[in-house]
Amino acid sequence: MTTQGWRARCVLAALVGVLSGAATTEAATLLSEGFDNVAALSGSGWVQVNNSSPSAGTPWFQGNPGVFPSQAGAPNAYVASNFFAADNGLAGNISNWLILPELTLANNDYLSFYTRSNGALPDRLEVRFSANGSSTNVGATDASVGDFSTLLLTINPALSNGGYPTAWTQYFVTISGLLGPTSGRLAFRYNVTDITANADYIGIDTVVVTAVPEPATLTLLGLGLVGLANRRWRTRTERSVR
Repeated sequence: MTTQGWRARCVLAALVGVLSGAATTEAATLLSEGFDNVAALSGSGWVQVNNSSPSAGTPWFQGNPGVFPSQAGAPNAYVASNFFAADNGLAGNISNWLILPELTLANNDYLSFYTRSNGALPDRLEVRFSANGSSTNVGATDASVGDFSTLLLTINPALSNGGYPTAWTQYFVTISGLLGPTSGRLAFRYNVTDITANADYIGIDTVVVTAVPEPATLTLLGLGLVGLANRRWRTRTERSVR
């Protein structure tokens, strides 16, 4: 085999290595929750904060299959909230938080989940992010967001009739804008103003957070392997002319 042919084979082997690495490290699950037992969530790092006004309403609870069944698993295997998140269920504003465990996230990581509403009155859900490590600071009022100032998604922002899906619908939220791996938390916020006219019943199911390597990482890996192939070719060439 000629030196040129040997060099080409080394470069090809390096590129195959990159593709193999991309295939085996394409994604990793950081968190997966199917809400079989909502009461046990706090034991695995989840946090609930109900800042609705009037306060002290019903927090997030186990899904009620009599309203609608889960997206997957047992009929009640989802987490739900409704207009009783505000204390008397008759008037006020809802700001009911369901905060995920602390995770180390990077650009291109993504959150996926399913949600639906019963649909009798308009509902709204936000997905927010805090880059402040284990913080669960969401402020103290129904309008505050505390450390969760990054809004990633709003479902039915205008509280329109029919604006929230009434069949289980999957959403994907991609992390971006981080300078590097960042410790923080994602959160769902059931946020409905004026429950005299709005707020019914929503469910969330099959929450998954997935880590995806950044393309730049794979590119650097490929350059390193190609560089190694070139170095081996130079070493072999030098030896052959001595």
